This record gives sequence, structure tokens and C-alpha cells, in this order.
Amino acid sequence: MAWLLVIVAGILETGFAVCLKLSHGFTRLWPTIAFASFALGSFGLLTLALKRLDVGPAYAVWTGIGAAGTAIYGMIFLGDLVSTLKIVSISFVIIGVVGLQLSGSSH
Repeated sequence: MAWLLVIVAGILETGFAVCLKLSHGFTRLWPTIAFASFALGSFGLLTLALKRLDVGPAYAVWTGIGAAGTAIYGMIFLGDLVSTLKIVSISFVIIGVVGLQLSGSSH
């Protein structure tokens, strides 16, 4: 259950990063409200998960999901540059996160 919380928190991290961009420096109301909601939800779920998980692998999974998710969202929906190097780099982030998770969190 704790890992599910981390995964959902990572997805919410993607949401808050995207909304941060869409808020244009907190000058647009609804993206700013969405940013705050996603951020509070993400940090709240991560906090709950850290009661049962080691901080290193859990934080790596959380940030990895957020980083990869944000980059992928940006390429698909925001017109961010798509390149082979970017896709390979996102793959390395995902591989690293999976490796850390498999490295032996005993909780």
C-alpha cells in the first residue's frame, strides 16, 4: 500500500509541475489553485508513505515518476522538443528508479 501512495504522489507531482508552468508565475488563478492542490496532495501522500518506506528509494521513485511524467507530458501536450537523447535520458531515469526500488527496501 505504501508504494501505491508513492506512485500516486509521483503522478500528482507531474500535475503540480505542469500546473506550475501553466500558472505563468502564479498570475493565472485556476492553474495556481491546481498547482497548490496537486502539491499538497503529492507531499501529503509521500509523507504517509515514508512512515513505512526507506526514504532513499521512496524519494527516488517519487521524483522519477514526477520528472519522467512531466517530460513526457510536455513532449505530448505542451510542444516540448522531442529528441532521441531526451527519450533515452527519460528511460535511464525510469531504469534507475526501478533499480533503486528493487535494491532491497525491506519494509
